[in-house]
Amino acid sequence: MPDVEQVAIDLLAEVLDDAVTVGSEWPENLAQNLPVVAVALGPGGGSAIKAVTANRGLDIDILAETKPEARDLAALVSAHLLAAQSTTRAGARIYGVEETSLIWLPDAVTNIPRYVLVMSMVVRPA
Repeated sequence: MPDVEQVAIDLLAEVLDDAVTVGSEWPENLAQNLPVVAVALGPGGGSAIKAVTANRGLDIDILAETKPEARDLAALVSAHLLAAQSTTRAGARIYGVEETSLIWLPDAVTNIPRYVLVMSMVVRPA
């Protein structure tokens, strides 16, 4: 099955502004690299059609200088991933995309505004 985390990272790196740091982990010197979109494989899984498709969850941290900037970026990330439904990207055919939740979860250690966007994708090899 395709690496859904990498599919999402590649897609978002392509469509988001170059000023947005996109990856699978928070960068070093987080405050100097804002805004950040960090995609990680999340809970969930299984298959919609056994041995044909995979249903994968994605937890996406969205960090920015202000809460409104983080919220706007989260909405943009969600829109781009939803728009990828019924497309083929990086070895993956994307059948379904859903937004599960959007949670305001500021980081108490860094004091940086943060949303966690939870999405799911149903994919199969292209």
